Amino acid sequence: MKKLSFINKIIYFINVVVAILLLLSYILPFLPPKTFSILSVVNLGVSFLILINALCFLYWLIRLKKQLMLSLLVLVIGYFSFGSLYKFSSSKKIESHGNLKVMNYNVRLFNLYDWLTEQDIETKIIDFVKTESPDVLSIQEYHPQDNIDLSFFKYKFEKLSGKKIKSGQAIYSKYPIINSGSVEFPNTANNAIYADIVKEKDTIRIYNIHLESLRIDTKVESLKKENSEKLFNRIGTTFKMQQFQTELFLAHKKKCHYKMVICGDFNNTAFSYVYRKIKGDLKDTFKESGNGFGRTYDFKFFPVRIDFIFADDAFSVNGFKAYNEHYSDHYPIMATLSLE
Repeated sequence: MKKLSFINKIIYFINVVVAILLLLSYILPFLPPKTFSILSVVNLGVSFLILINALCFLYWLIRLKKQLMLSLLVLVIGYFSFGSLYKFSSSKKIESHGNLKVMNYNVRLFNLYDWLTEQDIETKIIDFVKTESPDVLSIQEYHPQDNIDLSFFKYKFEKLSGKKIKSGQAIYSKYPIINSGSVEFPNTANNAIYADIVKEKDTIRIYNIHLESLRIDTKVESLKKENSEKLFNRIGTTFKMQQFQTELFLAHKKKCHYKMVICGDFNNTAFSYVYRKIKGDLKDTFKESGNGFGRTYDFKFFPVRIDFIFADDAFSVNGFKAYNEHYSDHYPIMATLSLE
């Protein structure tokens, strides 16, 4: 430190802080938010912390300073614990008989309140889905309208709530649905639904989960106006609700003995407690066959992945795609699966 200039000492101090925060974030997925709700907020910024540590490492590397070891060590620990934030491998493109294409999409009420100025968003969403032709479509923030025509799917199950504006979740399928239902989350419009579909000789359970929303306006102007203490307390409360909702879901899931695919908008990242608990021993299809950052949410500052498709060991993951179609505050994702 004595050999560092004043500016470099400041940079190294910042480096130490972000390295400690990143190390802390590696532990938090194992700590229940009900006990550590405020600390859990750190997990929302893991992508940012990884990028800052990577920049710090490059900065010291260019200057041939031994301080590079701090961020390098923290990044290596994270890589072996959680994998890479960025996937360099290309998505597999395997086409074989028996593939099951599953799409997950939070459609934000099909732009009911004109959040996006672009016209005919609902029509563009439907056309997009029709073009990509998933076998199963899992939708969050679904709002039925007269001009929403998904009749190219033969079967559907929806769970709606609300008095004036009906909204909720839906599962559409090209294969017969023989059973369906919901896992009710109390004191919220969010919930989990499921549909058991029959494909050839197999019965497959599709879960569609929508955990409690953080309700964060990602616009810079809005974030500046937000009271930091109130923001942190609200996020902490939401994380507690997400943990409770996850516990209800897992109790329901435990009773299912079918082959299983879990889709959803978790409103939390792959570095969170709820992600770790819901994923369990399942395959994260992005990690198996995705590429890039796998961004699923339109956050202004860094790539965020909060929408997921998990599959159990009965499935091979033959492909994964995160789309760039900007028709919602979320981006659609699709996994291509086959039974082994």
